[in-house]
Amino acid sequence: MDRDKYEKYQSDIIVDLLKHYDIKHIAMNPGASFRGLHDSVINYGANDPELMVCQHEEIAVQIAHGYARATGKPMGVILHNLVGMLHAQMAVYYAYIDRAPIFIMGATGPMHEGRRRPHIDWSHSALVQGEAMRNYTKWDYQPHAIEGVPESFMRAYSTMVTEPAGPIYMCYDAWLQEEKLTSEDLAMPPENMQKAPAPMGADRDTLSTMADVILDAKHPVILVDFIGRQPGNFEKLVTLAETLGCGVWDINNSLAFPNQHPLCISLDHESLKDADVILGIDVRDWEKPTHKLVSTTREVTSHVPEDCIWMEIGFAELEMSAWAFDYGRYQPKQHAALGDPRLAMPELTEIAQTKLENNKALTSARDGRVRAFSDRHRQIFADWKAAALGKHGSDPISYAELTLITWDVVKDEDWVLATGTAREWVRKLWNFDKPYRHAGRSLGTSTQIGMSLGVALAYRGTDKLVLNFQPDGDLMYDAGALWTAAKHEIPILIIMCNNRAYYNDWEHQERMAELRGTDADKAHIGMDIFDPEPDFATLARSMGMYGEGAITEPSEIAGALKRAIAVVKSGKPALVDIVVAHR
Repeated sequence: MDRDKYEKYQSDIIVDLLKHYDIKHIAMNPGASFRGLHDSVINYGANDPELMVCQHEEIAVQIAHGYARATGKPMGVILHNLVGMLHAQMAVYYAYIDRAPIFIMGATGPMHEGRRRPHIDWSHSALVQGEAMRNYTKWDYQPHAIEGVPESFMRAYSTMVTEPAGPIYMCYDAWLQEEKLTSEDLAMPPENMQKAPAPMGADRDTLSTMADVILDAKHPVILVDFIGRQPGNFEKLVTLAETLGCGVWDINNSLAFPNQHPLCISLDHESLKDADVILGIDVRDWEKPTHKLVSTTREVTSHVPEDCIWMEIGFAELEMSAWAFDYGRYQPKQHAALGDPRLAMPELTEIAQTKLENNKALTSARDGRVRAFSDRHRQIFADWKAAALGKHGSDPISYAELTLITWDVVKDEDWVLATGTAREWVRKLWNFDKPYRHAGRSLGTSTQIGMSLGVALAYRGTDKLVLNFQPDGDLMYDAGALWTAAKHEIPILIIMCNNRAYYNDWEHQERMAELRGTDADKAHIGMDIFDPEPDFATLARSMGMYGEGAITEPSEIAGALKRAIAVVKSGKPALVDIVVAHR
């Protein structure tokens, strides 16, 4: 393109802003409502940010979701007018409750009635289009003139990345995009502008009180959730836990604490039965990790003693949904501080260190707690290893055996687990020793494949081996995601956990049959993925990527994984289909 002769269009301004804010990728499914912006990205912007074509809008959002989890940075997504936005709804909702910053750009047929094409620009457009996603985005806006584009972009970006982070939606009128730029003095973001506010600190007096409570406790536990998204927090939490002498339970929406650290008690409910203090750091759902659920009867009982002191640092009262119940049951706290953990954790550590200095009684008590938690940690990991070895030779292959075989293959690689945890066996058997090892647990069905590709995109061009344990039902929702992985050379090892069922729901039907005395042998009806069984390896090959399987013999797994890893190391995706047991 001859830039000396080129007349700028208004959609070019959006590209300038995307570059200014260093947004490197845009996931999208094609649509005419953003044809002006599309042309600007390709020709004016030289495909920078990179446009990535997806077969469904949900996949586009999920890729950006996984990318945000892995990097803490936003990707762009473009959704075609009203219909593309409606396709993407569920993925946007999951990104919102998972606090993933995503810069979503929508488009609408011209609001200028005289510029609308017959039928299509009417039926595919809406009045205040962002209203449809307002309940699960942090902010939405639809500028009416080019003068409103830079200002709203700046506000949207700052809002999106400020904790608690989340997706925003900007709707750009098709005619606004397609008009030539006539203003020569459009106010753009200044180079020296701070793009988002600095994190806010917690009240120091409250932190000091928390330190006193913990240092006087016998069995204090830190319950932690989203903090792993910010660089340095993994290490800060280790220092804090060691200073205070606390056990740590990582809820795993982001990897926040090394699972093999002696103070890690994640997944061990027995360690909560003596808890006299629980400090939640950036926790949304307090109830699930601390309570026992009898799913058949919906009976919920606490693992934690009634006299336990509950405390909190984080953002609980900010950005709470008025629409969905994603915030969970309220847990009354004796002490709570609103503030960013990346500042609060080192400050609480410094306060505790001061209190411990020259206080032999507090130091001795802290060291005793560390020994007790360490003993418990060693015991639970030994028990898990023994339980996994006891499942060897099961037919079909157990998740535990698959996890151990995979670990032997990847343990010497610089590996990254994208989403699924193979029924939590990876957390019980692998060594998550670095903060990037895991981007966070899986979410609902039809989210994992897209999020996993986003994590792999984040590490494309590096020497890290990204893999995921991929449920079959999840991939059946969005099999076209495999084509996107092949098209854009997203290197990932997809290990199919093929139990040929939507087993979570199958299990619920078994519970209902047990409760009602009906026929449990019929529980699979409406839940199974067999007769016929999908051939995932052939499906992968048909999409242009490497595929192998279905494997039913444990002895064949390691060799198949090694062959697939060689493909991934060449910069391409690979899939290995393994038939596993339901449980």
